[in-house]
Amino acid sequence: MFTKTNDQATAVGAAPAGYAKSKSVLASDLQITGDITSTSMIEISGRIEGKVAAKSLMIGAEGRVTGSIAADHVDVSGKFDGTIATQGLVLRSSCDVKAQMLYTTLSIETGARIDGTFTVNKA
Repeated sequence: MFTKTNDQATAVGAAPAGYAKSKSVLASDLQITGDITSTSMIEISGRIEGKVAAKSLMIGAEGRVTGSIAADHVDVSGKFDGTIATQGLVLRSSCDVKAQMLYTTLSIETGARIDGTFTVNKA
């Protein structure tokens, strides 16, 4: 009747498929000018101006990022102005994005505010 699974994506509180297992959280009261690099996931609720490189990146609804992003997966709910290079890009309904975007897969929710260019990475 019950079976045990090794699929971590089905575990309660597990990160979505494609996201790193550990996470750094930059809180809403944090402001950084400069470059940020991580080999795991970064969740941004504060204000960042600079280059952000990570395995995966989530810009929360309160998050504001100006600069460039390089990550395998990018999920934007807040504001972003700059350039994005990613494999998987998700633009949520609450986002406000002004960017040049290079991606492999793209998902845009109804209501997302976007101004920029989209380029599919065919490599």
